[in-house]
This record gives sequence, structure tokens and C-alpha cells, in this order.
Amino acid sequence: MWLKGPHPCWKVQKALDDAGVDYEVVTHPVRRGQRTEYIALSGQKVLPAVELEDGTVIRRESKELIGMIQSGQFAAPAGQAPGSS
Repeated sequence: MWLKGPHPCWKVQKALDDAGVDYEVVTHPVRRGQRTEYIALSGQKVLPAVELEDGTVIRRESKELIGMIQSGQFAAPAGQAPGSS
């Protein structure tokens, strides 16, 4: 959140904002070795990742995640607001 611009997490967050996708930001330690919860969740130390409401975790390079967001893969079903169940 505090490092904007070139940071991959911020780029993905901006793409979610631009697409109107509702999301929750979860922060993790800056040091990769201290990301124990994130490693347990994603199997990796490298950010970013997106966790869907069903618990599926998608870890890709930021450019790939942005492409998925822009193509509508994270959009809510028709007639449902993003992020609502």
C-alpha cells in the first residue's frame, strides 16, 4: 500500500480498482523469509497473488494478473455486484 508506482502489488491493485472489482488488501512482511502465512497460502514467497472467495489462490507475475483482471476473469457474475455473495 505504501509503495506505489512501479511496485507489482500496487499495479494489480490499480487494475482491480480500474475494473471495479471489490477486494480486500492483505499485507505481508517485506522480508520474503518472514511471509510464513503467505507461503502457506500460496506455496511461494513472491508477491502478488489473488485469493478468490472460494479460497483459490492465483499467483502469477503482475502483468499476467493484470491481463486476467482486464479480460474480466475477476468480474462478478452478471447482476451481482463485485465482492458480494
